[in-house]
Amino acid sequence: MTNSSEQLAVQFRALADPVRMRLVALCRQGECSVSELTEVIGLSQPRISQHLKQLCDSGILRRFRDGKWVFYLVAALGSDGPVRRGLLELIPVEDPVFEKDLFRLQQLRGESAGLSDSNDAPERKGDRVLFKALVELTVTTQVGDLLDIGCGRGQILKLLATRANRAVGVDIDSDATRLARAELMLAGLPNCSLRSGDMYRLPFGDAEFDTIILDDVIADAKQPVRVLTEAGRVLKPRGRLIVLLAVGEWSPVELQKQLAAWSNSARLRLAPARLAPKIDPQWLLSVATAPDHQSAAA
Repeated sequence: MTNSSEQLAVQFRALADPVRMRLVALCRQGECSVSELTEVIGLSQPRISQHLKQLCDSGILRRFRDGKWVFYLVAALGSDGPVRRGLLELIPVEDPVFEKDLFRLQQLRGESAGLSDSNDAPERKGDRVLFKALVELTVTTQVGDLLDIGCGRGQILKLLATRANRAVGVDIDSDATRLARAELMLAGLPNCSLRSGDMYRLPFGDAEFDTIILDDVIADAKQPVRVLTEAGRVLKPRGRLIVLLAVGEWSPVELQKQLAAWSNSARLRLAPARLAPKIDPQWLLSVATAPDHQSAAA
């Protein structure tokens, strides 16, 4: 047998257990903590952890630590990704047991985050104008792997996740990421992932993302050039860094000049800014790229 055939056989064996299949069905809906999976499945945490280890060893799930919590999600990267996705498509999501598990998980998320169907995240001033401009800016270019730095409760992730391969949000506020994780699952966006993280030291490898959004965080940063440099580090060579800035007390011209100076110091090339709306603007959106890839910002 080839290595890929052997790996597939391992994954078939891992999914042959009903409990492990339930765990995978849950993790397909979004990243889940051990405590959540234990509560939903109704087994002891040691037994759940044993099942999760087998699923990770087989390559079906992967784990990551976010602060004091450990989360599990369906592995999306790797050369066997297409084969694994085909295998997971065989799991009947409409099975009553899986539907009941998902309903319970959504209840837990809503309870822990204090959410209800009518409790939407509050909008910032001019959010609808900003979202319209973001859609226009990204509609003609593939989003690919998306990173939202300063994601808050995940409003931009909700907006763009359906057009991204994967969508990751980072915020230094762990309460914000907890709320975002709950809201994104309730919104049915399984390709989203959340991290508590510092914009000066992002928890990602070099060149991981096609599209990065600096979500109105740079104007108040103590070291804005360092923020841009770190974002540039995790940006793929032909990727786009979209900088969002609330106009606030700045004039749009002053804001663009300051952003251009910061970008130049970070060795990024800045495209002309877009104002939203054009009359009495509330937001400035500008695309930065590495100097050798100016055409990607068009």
